[in-house]
Amino acid sequence: MIAGLAAGFAGAAQAEDVDIGKSEFQSSCASCHGVDGKGKGPVSGQLKVSPSDLTVLAKNNNGVFPTNAVYETIYGSKALPAHGTREMPIWGERFNPIVNLPHYVDPYYWNKAGPEQSPEVVVRTRILAVIDYLNRIQHE
Repeated sequence: MIAGLAAGFAGAAQAEDVDIGKSEFQSSCASCHGVDGKGKGPVSGQLKVSPSDLTVLAKNNNGVFPTNAVYETIYGSKALPAHGTREMPIWGERFNPIVNLPHYVDPYYWNKAGPEQSPEVVVRTRILAVIDYLNRIQHE
């Protein structure tokens, strides 16, 4: 289901000639994971646990991009016991436009949130955009 949503979101973003996933990744993830996603961002050396190389997620999963695991990791519902305490921010909370007010929320996300302006839809849209981008930067 999540893969279908990501594919639909990617089509909509491409139709608008905007790479929302890349922009979201660069603004939220690149400081740790690097602009190329290889785990060597400008603050990576200051972390207790080195950030993952996000370009080999599919390679490390028998050639299949692990959409659900990546979603759960970004959202914060997947614990990584081997890593000890969670170093990575819980983006399911940080992407929520209501919890983190006051700040600017791009109207693009509110348009995607539907008539109820659901914050959960905004969170899901932002995470799926990052997942779509990560899927596109995979290396063999």
